[in-house]
Amino acid sequence: MALDFAATYKVLVLGDSNVGKTCIVHRYCDERYYDTYISTIGIDFKQKLINLDGVPIKLQIWDTAGQERFRTLTTAYYRGAMGILLMYDVTSLESFNNLSYWLRNIQENASPDVVKVLAGNKCECNPPQRAVDKERGEKIAENFDMPFFEVSCKQNINIEESFLTLARKIREQREHRGENFDDGDRQKGLQDMIKNGPGSNGLGPFTLGSGGEGGRCSC
Repeated sequence: MALDFAATYKVLVLGDSNVGKTCIVHRYCDERYYDTYISTIGIDFKQKLINLDGVPIKLQIWDTAGQERFRTLTTAYYRGAMGILLMYDVTSLESFNNLSYWLRNIQENASPDVVKVLAGNKCECNPPQRAVDKERGEKIAENFDMPFFEVSCKQNINIEESFLTLARKIREQREHRGENFDDGDRQKGLQDMIKNGPGSNGLGPFTLGSGGEGGRCSC
C-alpha cells in the first residue's frame, strides 16, 4: 500500500561545484556520508518522507550540478520549485562570492515567492582553513531574508535542521496564500521534464555519477 502524505514539496539544492550539494542530499536522505569525490552530472533527485510537526510531507530534493557547463540544463527545473537550499563552502571565498550569481539566477528563473535557506558547509574545518566568517553568511542571509545555518555533512551538523526549516517555511508560504499544491503547475512541470529528457523521471542521461576527477572529498 502506498504511503499517504499530505503534500509534495519540490526543493532544489543550488551552489557552486564542490560545495557539498550531493553530500548534503545523501546525508539527509540516506543518512550516509561519502568520503570520496562525487560529481553530479546534470540533475538528479531523491525523495524523503518526513514528519513535519505531525504531518507527513514528501520532500522531492533535486541535486543540481554546479559546473558552469551544466548550468543551462538546470534552469528548466526551477519550474514548480517551492524551496531552495543555497549552499557555499566556508573554506572557499569564491563559492561565497558566487552567491550573487545564484541569487540572480533564482530571481530570473524561480517563482517570486520561492522559499530560500542559506547553508555554509564544512563548518567543522580548522580555523586556518576557514575563508568565510560566520558573520558574513549571517549578513547576506539577513539581506535576502533567508534563514541561515552553518552545516557539516561530514559531522552531520544542522543538516536535518536546514531541511526542516525549509519545509516549515514552505508550509507557512502555502498557508499564507491559502493554497494547496497547484496541480496545473505540477503537470506542466512534469511535461517539461519529459520533454527535456527521455528517461522515466524526465532526467534522460543526467544522473549522479563519479566525475572524471578522483581524490579528496569535496563535502
